Amino acid sequence: MEKLLPRHIEIIEMIDQQLINEIISEYGTSDLDMLGNKLKAMRILENFDLPSSVAELFTKPKETPAVDPSAEVEDSDEVVPGDEKDQPAEKETEPVKAVDPPQAPKMVRMANLCVVGGHAVNGVAEIHSDIVKEDVFNDFYKIWPDKFQNKTNGVTPRRWIRFCNPALSNIITKWIGTDDWVLNTEKLSELRKFADNEDLQREWREAKRSNKLKVASFIKERTGYSVSPNSMFDIQVKRIHEYKRQLLNILGIVYRYKQMKEMSAAEREAKFVPRVCIFGGKAFATYVQAKRIVKFITDVGATINHDSEIGDLLKVIFVPDYNVTVAEMLIPASELSQHISTAGMEASGTSNMKFSMNGCIIIGTLDGANVEIRQEVGDENFFLFGAKAHEIAGLRKERAEGKFVPDERFEEVKKFIRSGAFGSNNYDELIGSLEGNEGFGRADYFLVGKDFPSYIECQEKVDEAYRDQKRWTRMSIMNTAGSYKFSSDRTIHEYAKDIWNIQPVVFP
Repeated sequence: MEKLLPRHIEIIEMIDQQLINEIISEYGTSDLDMLGNKLKAMRILENFDLPSSVAELFTKPKETPAVDPSAEVEDSDEVVPGDEKDQPAEKETEPVKAVDPPQAPKMVRMANLCVVGGHAVNGVAEIHSDIVKEDVFNDFYKIWPDKFQNKTNGVTPRRWIRFCNPALSNIITKWIGTDDWVLNTEKLSELRKFADNEDLQREWREAKRSNKLKVASFIKERTGYSVSPNSMFDIQVKRIHEYKRQLLNILGIVYRYKQMKEMSAAEREAKFVPRVCIFGGKAFATYVQAKRIVKFITDVGATINHDSEIGDLLKVIFVPDYNVTVAEMLIPASELSQHISTAGMEASGTSNMKFSMNGCIIIGTLDGANVEIRQEVGDENFFLFGAKAHEIAGLRKERAEGKFVPDERFEEVKKFIRSGAFGSNNYDELIGSLEGNEGFGRADYFLVGKDFPSYIECQEKVDEAYRDQKRWTRMSIMNTAGSYKFSSDRTIHEYAKDIWNIQPVVFP
């Protein structure tokens, strides 16, 4: 790169030099070990030599042994001239060539360069910004605490309520008394005072059912499966990735199905709320494990959807070719939405905001914007489960040390899958990723097994709440009312004021 972009490297070296000087100014030279660690962690140029003036600080002077001039040499190996013939002839040996150790490649740490070069650094949700400050860039945060900010993401209510959910939009406008909420989402909070009103709740449920009927027709057209609009619509639509844990969702469904198969028809009807579990999303072309998850979801769906004993009590749908247009149909019809990533791994998420705006109740971990959504809508209107972000490192260490003991229900589910309940496909690679204590693609890095008991117990609370439709509708209204913070208008105003330093243009 030095040959290809010499001027770029020259500028980066200048920035790196200024950073080195600032680090030395901040920490001094009294503790060279600590200073060396800071320079190693914070420098922009990795595996580059330090400037000579700085390198001298770490150069230890060579110690020369003291010689006693009065010491006599008692024995001497000196050969007396003329006696060479009495000495044995030395064998000629070839000099040993020293092998230079491989040098680490020189690299530019782009993240460090961005932090040093930028006048502001922000995360996109409160928990994300905390991780940036306390973990990822903690050394930089200690030097420049005022540089670090939070700017929680947002979505536009004009698309994600007004455009895609006109029935709900009309209800909001009617009860608030104005459509100003489209531009000033703070007005959505006024719905809170009507949350227990029976007329509003009836209209709210009618709008939701209307949207569910549209999705039922869409599913029939796209997949051939018939689903009942009387069932709860439980939706997880997002990029397919292990950390987003679609696998946890489908394993929970497998556990639900297994329980149903072990009960009589009357017991099933009494215990379970009918559900349509809808998945959607795309996997990166070379992401093999994500594709295994998609295949497993469709296999489970094919089995459950054709099981006449289960009927409408449980359906599993994978929506093909998921995109924004499909999202605009699914989100208004959703009643429960799953945002169940491993805590600390989701920067923010924005689909959780879209679902909440449309009166959908979230089941999720304390990750990304879930933390703030729960704060705004109220703890009682959010289904929380799972390990916390600060616990994750310790839980992975526990797993690596062989101390983790999986829940019996989790082991039952894995055994059920391996029994051939969902066809003859081999799921060893998929299930194997949840087993063992170490190794690539092993040891359950995303803690599916750890959170599984908490997850299925939380799902029981979901069923209990859904049976009380008055309570559920109130929770739904409170989600829409509490979603006002998550407008992209608010986010952009904060960027403009705190980072871009620009003022809005006032039109005459």
